[in-house]
Amino acid sequence: MSKIYIIGLGPGDINSLSLGAVKRLQSGELNVLRTEVHPTVEYLKENKIPYTSYDFVYENGEDFSEVYNFIVSDLLEKAKKYNFINYFVPGSPLVAEKTVDLLLKKRENQNIEMEIIPGMSFIDPIIVAVGHDPINGLKIIDGLNIKGQYVDINIGNVITQVYNKRIASQVKLELSEVYGDDYEICVINSAGVPYKEQIFKIPIYKLDRMEEISYLTSIYIPKVDKINKKIYDMSDLLTIMGTLRGDEGCPWDIEQTHKSIRECVVEEAYEVVNAIDEDDMENLCEELGDILLQVVFHSDIAKDEGYFNIWDVITGICNKLIFRHPHVFGEKKVENCDEVVYNWNEMKFKKRNIESYTDRLKEIPHLPSLMRSFKIQERAADIGFDWDDVSGAIDKVDEEYHEVIEALNVSKGGDMGKVESELGDLLFAVVNVCRFLDINPEIALNKTINKFIERFDFMEKKSKENNKDLKDMTLEEMDMLWNRAKIHKNK
Repeated sequence: MSKIYIIGLGPGDINSLSLGAVKRLQSGELNVLRTEVHPTVEYLKENKIPYTSYDFVYENGEDFSEVYNFIVSDLLEKAKKYNFINYFVPGSPLVAEKTVDLLLKKRENQNIEMEIIPGMSFIDPIIVAVGHDPINGLKIIDGLNIKGQYVDINIGNVITQVYNKRIASQVKLELSEVYGDDYEICVINSAGVPYKEQIFKIPIYKLDRMEEISYLTSIYIPKVDKINKKIYDMSDLLTIMGTLRGDEGCPWDIEQTHKSIRECVVEEAYEVVNAIDEDDMENLCEELGDILLQVVFHSDIAKDEGYFNIWDVITGICNKLIFRHPHVFGEKKVENCDEVVYNWNEMKFKKRNIESYTDRLKEIPHLPSLMRSFKIQERAADIGFDWDDVSGAIDKVDEEYHEVIEALNVSKGGDMGKVESELGDLLFAVVNVCRFLDINPEIALNKTINKFIERFDFMEKKSKENNKDLKDMTLEEMDMLWNRAKIHKNK
């Protein structure tokens, strides 16, 4: 059976080479280096130890994924040809080494034995250089995949493989989003290598301006001060909520139940919508925080009652998003957004055992009436119960309007229930016109309400300028002010 020895070269100091690594170097078998751009390669040259490397692949490859896959495929071919080969990687084979990860995943199908010979990782000299004790928490992040990972502000973070300014620039942008531009970080070059190690303390915004960025560059981000905190994360929010509802917390927060704060969810949701309508991004940020608080609040209540916790909530929505997006996380293909929505609904109905078309309508929750009408009409239209175009919907509005007038004439005898019913039909018909025109009736009506308030405010201010109170004015006088308000608004 063929065998690949996977050996760590350590962080860079020749004195950090393990005896196991030296033994394999002197074994007489084929030595293959992922890269010879590493300080310990001087040891090989001084002792005339033959080797080959994959540096040429980095020069020709389009991206790191292509490079790593080529290296792994070539190593497997070399193992079959030579039976025994030594594969050397910087640092430790099991710390931030993608090629080793790929090799280990493929070994079962290749009938090739693999043995790991450890080496000191670059983490050890980094934590020595910055004086960080990992018992207090440490997260290691791949700089090549910074967008796919998240820093943890409550512990130290080490970002690896910051090979050049392009990667440094990407890292800077991601860190600035979390910590801000002025947060101080440590840039470490050649950690643990005597006479070459460099440590720079700089604000984040200067990261991609440094000339010293190289293949041996790593970044250390200290945890955020818990006393003088300027930023918080989800963990902090959960801790604060736990404190508020703890034994020595706030009496009001402790007493709340799902039902006692249920109206808050609706109120906060409407405030989010209002911030969006007003294009007020600062307020939107605040209102989204209030919505997040409601999620955490209800989750904490449920946890205390033994039903579920915040992790169940997060797991549930993640599973739902993956399940309902097979065109992203699976192999299903879609042509457009309409098909995405259709597939989403079909999967939802299937999971909830909703079989009849009527049950699809009943499944829509008791939202505000305009929103519920809109969604019910959408569901009915999905199976073809719809007008051919908007003209049919407009004709229906006209029909329902005349039925309201007829009911009002009849209601002089007292049947206001009939009027209520016909007004409901008229509103439902108007919502249908909105749907055809892709206008949200809830938003449209809110805009009209705000417009009414603005015009009313104009009327009141003008009346006060004339030393009059609105309630003392005639309808004709108020109507004149109203018309002036309409003209004023349109200027």
